[in-house]
Amino acid sequence: QVQLVESGGGQVQRGGSLTLSCVASGTTFRIAVMGWDRQAPGKQREVVTTTTSSGTRHYADSVKGRFTISRDNAKNAVYLQMDSLKPEDTGVYSCYIFSRESYWGKGTLVPVSS
Repeated sequence: QVQLVESGGGQVQRGGSLTLSCVASGTTFRIAVMGWDRQAPGKQREVVTTTTSSGTRHYADSVKGRFTISRDNAKNAVYLQMDSLKPEDTGVYSCYIFSRESYWGKGTLVPVSS
């Protein structure tokens, strides 16, 4: 059974930084894509960033230049470094992987206060 466990969420002030971590377990096949999405209060879920096993990265326009995704293939881990946080970054951040099919973690709350 595939499980994704996120950690690192929590309250942060505008302009602050936070690092999220996610470790995947129970995968049988290669993890082709790892990433993060978020759901802000009252809004639809959006993809924040993804990275492939070869290192290709994509970012939502709203986070380019402020967020950095990285992964450790040996550990089946993905990280999200978030800098210069804004109140509009507030949301539940969920880890995502694609390994023959898609899986999501339960999410971790990141409230950014002004």
